[in-house]
Amino acid sequence: MRNKLLLKLSLLLFCGMAIIACSEDFLDAPAQGALDAGTLANEAGADAAVISAYSMLDGWADSWGVVSSPWPASGSNWIFGSVMSDDAHKGSEAGDQGQTEELELFQWAPGNQYWNDKFVILYEGIARSNAAIALVKSVEDIEAGKAAQLEAEARFLRGHYHFEAWKFWKNIPFYTEEDTDFRKPNDTDPMPQILADFEFASSNLPATQSQIGRATKGAADAYLGRIYMFLNDYSNAKTRLDAVVNSGLYDLSPCFKDMFSTTGENGSEMIFSIQASVNDGSSEGQNGNFGDRLNFPHAGSPFGCCGFHQPTQNFVNAHRVDENGLPLFDSFNDTDVDENYTGPLDPRLDHTVGRDNIPYLNHGTHGPSWIRARSFSGPYSPKKFAYFSGENQQSGGWSSTQLSPVNVPIIRYADVILMLAEVEVEIGSLERARELTNMVRGRAANCSQGADGTIISGITEGAAYANYSVSTYDDPWTDQSVARTAVRYERRLELGLEGHRFFDLRRWGIAEQVINAYVAAEKPKRAYLNNHAGYQSPINDVFPLPTQQIELSKIDGQAQLQQNPGY
Repeated sequence: MRNKLLLKLSLLLFCGMAIIACSEDFLDAPAQGALDAGTLANEAGADAAVISAYSMLDGWADSWGVVSSPWPASGSNWIFGSVMSDDAHKGSEAGDQGQTEELELFQWAPGNQYWNDKFVILYEGIARSNAAIALVKSVEDIEAGKAAQLEAEARFLRGHYHFEAWKFWKNIPFYTEEDTDFRKPNDTDPMPQILADFEFASSNLPATQSQIGRATKGAADAYLGRIYMFLNDYSNAKTRLDAVVNSGLYDLSPCFKDMFSTTGENGSEMIFSIQASVNDGSSEGQNGNFGDRLNFPHAGSPFGCCGFHQPTQNFVNAHRVDENGLPLFDSFNDTDVDENYTGPLDPRLDHTVGRDNIPYLNHGTHGPSWIRARSFSGPYSPKKFAYFSGENQQSGGWSSTQLSPVNVPIIRYADVILMLAEVEVEIGSLERARELTNMVRGRAANCSQGADGTIISGITEGAAYANYSVSTYDDPWTDQSVARTAVRYERRLELGLEGHRFFDLRRWGIAEQVINAYVAAEKPKRAYLNNHAGYQSPINDVFPLPTQQIELSKIDGQAQLQQNPGY
C-alpha cells in the first residue's frame, strides 16, 4: 500500500530484487536484473520468487525514497520491541533520530514516519509472498510435492508478515494472491487467515531443509504456538509447542553465546532466523543486518559508530542474583550494577551488554569513550549481535564496521521452551514449567566470558571475568503466581534485546504497570525520560495506523483504512 500503484508490484519488480537481500546458502547470489513473468514461469523462477519473499525478512530492500530509513523497518524490531520497553533506550544523543525518541517517550502520533516505514516494508513482504504463490500456482511443470512445498514456504512468509502487522496494529487488511485492489478496509479480523497460512505450512513443509534458512514444519508449528500465546489460547499453543519439543529435531546450544556468533548461528537451537551475510556481492553490505547498523558502540570503539539501542540500567540490574544464583524478582532494581558492583550476576549479562572495564567480545575493553553521550542514555552498549573480531567483517560500503554477518533469530528453541513453560503455568502444571525453565537456566551456566573476551566453559570461580552465578530452581513450584513471575522473568533475561520484550508485556496485560514503574525509577538517571508520556491502556495497546496509509486507502474520498481508537 505504499501508494495506489506501488503495492501492485509485478514479478518483474519482485525478481529484479529477488536474490539480493539475504545471503547464506540459498540466499547468496547477486541480483541479475529484472526478469519477465515468462522467464520465471518454471520451477527455478518460482523458487526465485519465493526467495524474493524471504529477502524481506530483514526489512530492507535498497528502498531509499520508499521508506525514510532502514531502522524502523528492521526485522529485529529493535525499536518497537526493545527501545519502547524497559530493556533499552534509543541511545546516541538527544535529537538524533528524533522519530525513535518520540516512540520511546510514548509521544505517539500517526504521522511519525517510522510507523509508515514499518507498514510499507511488511506489506512489501506480503506482496512478494503473494506474487510467489500466484506464480507457483500458474506453473504447470512443477512436481506436485515441490509445488506444495514452495507454496507452503510463501504462505509461511505471508503469515509472518501479516502477523507482524497484526502485532503492531491489530486492525489490518489481509491480502491474498487474488486481490487486485489494494485499498482494502481493515474491518475484518485477519487472524483466521493468518492461522490458515501457518496450518498449510505445517502440513506441507518438510521437517528439515537441505538449504539453510528455509522454513520447516517445526518453524511453522513454533510460529503457531507463538500466535496462540498472543491469543491466550493455551490448549492450542501447547499442542504446537509440544510438537516442536517432541520432534527431537531441536536442542539448546551448549553455550548461550553460540546463536550470536557466525559459528553457531544455524545450530540446533535456531528454528527460524534472518540470514545475514557480508562480502556477498551487494554494493554496500545491505545483507549485514542493515537496519541494525546503528547498534554498535560509538567513537572510541573499534566500530566507530553509532551508539543506539543502549541497554537500560533497569535491564542490567535485572541480572543481579541472590547468594543461591536465583533472580531477585522484587528487589533487583534496588541497587545499580555499576563499576563498583561486586555482587553475583547472571552470566548472560556480559553476553548481552557492553560494560566498562569488561572485554567487549575480543575487540578490547569497553570504556567511557565508547559511549556517545553518557549523560543522555547511560554507560552501556548492546552486545548480543555484535560480531567477534575476525568474523568475516564487511569490506567497504557504509560503514564496514557496522555491518554484521550474525543471524537474527525470529524463533529459537529457548523461546519455544519458555513459551511452553508459560502454558504449563497457566494450565496448572507447575512442575513441568519448572523443568522447562531449568533447562534454560542450566544452559546459562555452561559458559561465560573470559578475561580476554573469549568464551570459556562454565563459570568456575576465578576463571571468569566477573562474579557470575546462576542456578536452577530446585524447590518444587507450588504457587502459580510465583511460577508465572519466574517464567516471565526468565524470558526477559534469555531474550533480552531480541525485540520481544514490549510485545510480551503487552500480551501479558502488564505493560502499563511495568513500563510506568520503570520510567518512574529511571527518570532520576536519564533526565530525558521526564518527557515520557507514560503507557496508557487501552490506547497504547495497539499502535496508530500511519496517516499516509489511511490517505492512500481512499476511494472517492472515503478512507478504507480506519484509524485505531484514540488516535
